[in-house]
Amino acid sequence: MPFMKGLAPIRRTLQYLESSKLVLRERVQLVSVNYNTHGEHHKGVQEFVFWHLPQLQYKNPNIQIATFRNLTPTPFIRIFLDDGEDVLMDVDSKSRPEIYDHFRKIFCKSDSKLAQEEWERQSRDNPANFGWGCDRQCICEVPGQVPCPGIIPLPKFMRGKYKSGKA
Repeated sequence: MPFMKGLAPIRRTLQYLESSKLVLRERVQLVSVNYNTHGEHHKGVQEFVFWHLPQLQYKNPNIQIATFRNLTPTPFIRIFLDDGEDVLMDVDSKSRPEIYDHFRKIFCKSDSKLAQEEWERQSRDNPANFGWGCDRQCICEVPGQVPCPGIIPLPKFMRGKYKSGKA
């Protein structure tokens, strides 16, 4: 498999990309990451970009993400919001988990919001769902399906006790 070559090929697997919880809020328009490729105080943001930027891009396809290398003496992440405001996050001398936790807490949707959106998408999108809380209460409401046996009895050849000859 050609995609499993290179440095840390796990980053390009679909399972790894989908496992992230870095789903940005609706207000975020652009994410700018500024860091240097040398220096010990840039190490955390380098690892954050290496491990979490592909997940961030996968989970937020409509958000522009820019990385600027070797242009600034101190590393920082700048987020531009839809009302023209920008938020600056200082990541100088922070580790990758610290940056991830802070970024997720400030700019990403919470776990409860993600679970609620997932449930809404699951239950609303699939027309095959029926029962309590769905668009249809019973499968018999779908055109072309067998009517409810409670309203119209099934023909005898479709019933189990007549099919097996026990009636």
